[in-house]
Amino acid sequence: MRRILILQGHPDTATPHLLHALADHYRQGAEQAGHEVRTLTIAEHAFPLLRSQQAWTEEPMPHALEPARDAIAWCEHLVLCFPLWLGDMPALVKGFLEQVMRPHFAFEYVDGNPLGRKGLTGRSARVVVTMGMPAAIYRHVYRAHSVKSLERNILGFVGFAPVRETLIGSVETLDADDCRKWFTRLEKLGAKAD
Repeated sequence: MRRILILQGHPDTATPHLLHALADHYRQGAEQAGHEVRTLTIAEHAFPLLRSQQAWTEEPMPHALEPARDAIAWCEHLVLCFPLWLGDMPALVKGFLEQVMRPHFAFEYVDGNPLGRKGLTGRSARVVVTMGMPAAIYRHVYRAHSVKSLERNILGFVGFAPVRETLIGSVETLDADDCRKWFTRLEKLGAKAD
């Protein structure tokens, strides 16, 4: 059994969205399989955006995000869910990752090694992304550029491996049967902690 953290990255907490249901089904599958699951909703945490490298490297992380940092340290598998907005993760998700994935937690600088030392090794991740365009267009025409950047330059840089993705496209046209199929897929992924 694994310790799983689901990071819900949809910025809108006032309205239920498909992404919320997908994360819930992942959680249900994981819990039914006996995994220990925690869920954290990024939009429920108030934090400022970083505005300088000095703030990132030298200023303390906002106190409100300490439980989020501790949950990331606790988990063995991270599930990050967000909608694709303007071809990328919402600014709230990026701002959260910048605040939490700081030196001395997510990685360490090492003299003579430009890649440093990864601080979050031994953890895997799954990125679940919803989008209006067909997922095949995003994957093959746009080469899933922002998701690949997240996987390589953020999650991979700090040690998450493997990092897998679930891209769900054309969400405005999904009918109830399509949604049920996706919910079943997410439940199966949750059961496998994948």
